[in-house]
Parts: sequence; structure tokens; C-alpha cells
Amino acid sequence: MKIAVCLKRVPDTTAKIVIGADRKSIDEAGLKFVPNPYDEFALEAALALKEKAGTGETAVYTLGSDASAETLRTALAMGIDRAVLLQSPGSPDGMAVAQALAAELATAGFDLVLMGKAAVDDNNHQVGPMVAELLGLPCITSVTRLSLEGGTIEAERETEGGIEVSTCALPAVITCDKGLNNPRLPSLKGIMAAKKKPLETKPAALGSATFEVTGLELPPDRKAGRIVGEGAEAVPTLVGLLRTEAKVL
Repeated sequence: MKIAVCLKRVPDTTAKIVIGADRKSIDEAGLKFVPNPYDEFALEAALALKEKAGTGETAVYTLGSDASAETLRTALAMGIDRAVLLQSPGSPDGMAVAQALAAELATAGFDLVLMGKAAVDDNNHQVGPMVAELLGLPCITSVTRLSLEGGTIEAERETEGGIEVSTCALPAVITCDKGLNNPRLPSLKGIMAAKKKPLETKPAALGSATFEVTGLELPPDRKAGRIVGEGAEAVPTLVGLLRTEAKVL
């Protein structure tokens, strides 16, 4: 069984983001980058499925600059067999990323393509379904439980009304959500072994961008709260402010 995982390099979720001088991108100086947390669930799922099968191959793909090689090494240290870096200048949009990944995966013969439900930097939820559409494969998104039996995937996803259970035949594309598993940490042995595992670098086959970032700005500071009174006597004032100032009533 051949399993591909699509991985993105994102800023650490605890890092302070500074907008760059061009006002269109973030300043990466001194900024720590990590594997996208949702993609880590996909990495763990790939490793667990291979271990259960007892055979097969796992490969991880990422699109980005040479700095993304460090992110791929983390995946290799977790136990992934090989890695491919699709070199790309800048930050292409979701469609361009999906086109580049689909072009790479189309002839690779993978039985399953896994990735996170979204990247925590842009939170677009786009690439997984787009890759599936471009490859002509079934897709189940935001999966919190996954099982494979006889060439059929059964997956659960949380909805507002409860749990939705979906099935599809392989090959397929699955996007992974929190709760699917607990991603393992790279061991010292894994880190040493990762240095010897293959990491291929090639230019990305990017499609045309569908949108352009014209500017970035940080969210405005939250206004300080104020006390309008105490007890039942404050209710009319509070309701009036919610209507006239907050405009939520």
C-alpha cells in the first residue's frame, strides 16, 4: 500500500506575527516554523496504516522554499519513508498548490492521499478537496476516525448534528482533523535515520494564481470593557448599549 501525505510549513502558533515591509507578507526574520498541526494527524495516520498492513511505502510532499526541507526532515524522523520538496518561490494560492500537488501525485500510483483539513496560517480548507477533484478521486474531509478494510475506507467526521459516517473505495483523498490520533514525537533513533532517508527536490508545476494578496494588517486591538452598573438596575442601560453601540440586538 502506497500512502502520500501532503505537508505544509507554517509559523509556530505561539509566535508573534510581524507584517513585512511590503505590507503583503509576514516578516520571517527570527520566526519559528513548524509542520502544520493538522498535517501531523495525517502523518500519524499514514504511519499507523502502514504498520497495521505490515508493508507498503509512505511519502511526504511539501511545496515551498528550501527552508521547507527542515519540515520534511521532521516527518522523516517520525518514520515516513521518503520526502519530496516541490520548490516554489513565494506563497501561491490554494488552487496553484493543489495543481502542483495533483500534477506530482497523478502518476505516482498512491492508494491513499492524506493531509490536514486546513493549514493553521490561512485556514482555507481548500487544498484537499481541490487535489481530489483534480485527480478525479473521492474525498472525505475533517476525518476524526479512519479505518481501512479490503480496499474500502470508512471514516467519521463531526457535524453540528452528530457524527457522520462515510465510506469510499481506494484510491481516495482524506483530510484529517483533531481527534483522529495522537501524533508521535520523533525519537533520537528516528532523527538520526532521517538524515539518511531520500529527500528529493524538484521544481513545482504551478498553475496560474487565482487571486493576489494586496495587503495584510493585524486585527485591531480589542476595546477595553466598561462596567455600566450593578444588578437589575443596570439591565436597561446594558440593553440600550447593545442596541446602539454594539448593534448586536
